[in-house]
Amino acid sequence: MLLFGLPPTKDDDGTAAYDMRGPVQQAVAALKAALPDLLVITDVCLCEYTSHGHCGVLDQAEIANDLTVERLVRTAVSHSVAGADMVAPSDMMDGRVAAIRTALDARGFERVAIMAYAAKYCSGFYGPFREAVDSAPMFGDRRSHQMDPANADEALREVELDIAEGADIVMIKPAMPYLDVLWRVKSRFGYPTAAYQVSGEYSMIKAAARNGWIDEERAMLESLTAIRRAGADMIVTYFARDFARALGKG
Repeated sequence: MLLFGLPPTKDDDGTAAYDMRGPVQQAVAALKAALPDLLVITDVCLCEYTSHGHCGVLDQAEIANDLTVERLVRTAVSHSVAGADMVAPSDMMDGRVAAIRTALDARGFERVAIMAYAAKYCSGFYGPFREAVDSAPMFGDRRSHQMDPANADEALREVELDIAEGADIVMIKPAMPYLDVLWRVKSRFGYPTAAYQVSGEYSMIKAAARNGWIDEERAMLESLTAIRRAGADMIVTYFARDFARALGKG
C-alpha cells in the first residue's frame, strides 16, 4: 500500500509533512499495528502539505532545493519512525535520495527501502489527483524540477543518479505515455523498476467505460499488461483492487 497524506491545515513550508501526528504517520502506525505483514510505502513530498501547492519550500517564486531536501529528510524519517517499510520521494529535488539514505541509516533504519520517483514528467495526467488533495500549484507550474515530456535521454541520467545515490527501486511516472522510457530504463540498468499508472490514466478508462465506449475490465487489463510488458517490476495503480478481483475470476 502506498500512502499519501492530506492534512487538515497547510502552510508555506509544508511542516505537516513531518508532524508525527500527521495523517500518514498515524495511518502507518495503525496499519502496521493491525496488519504487521502489510508492506507500507509512503509518498515523500511537500506538495500535499504546502499552501501554495508546490513541491518544496519557496524562495520568492523559486523552489529552494537544499532547504526542501532538509524537509524531505525529516518527512522520510518521521514515516520510518511510524513504521513505514519503504519511503518514496516523489519531489524530483536534486540529491534527495542520498540525503534520505544517509539520514535513515544514521537513525538505525537501514532496512527501510527507498523507491525513488527517478523520472517524473511534468504531465497533464495528474489532474484528478491534484484536485483530490488540493495540491495544484497556485501559480506557475513544476517544469523547474519535473521532466520535459519531449526529453527521454534525461530520464536515463536521472535514473542513473538515483541508483548511485542509493535508491532500491526507481520509478517512471506517468506510465502509459512513457512506456518507451520505461523500456529504455529497464533495458539499460536492469534495476528494480516501478511505473505509476496515474490518476488521469485511470480516470480516462473509468470515464470511457461509464459512457459505454469501452469494456472497463478489458481496457484495465490491457493497460496494465502493456506496462508490465514494457519492463515494470511493480505497478502503482488505482485499479489495484479491481485488478485483484479480475485475477480471482480466472
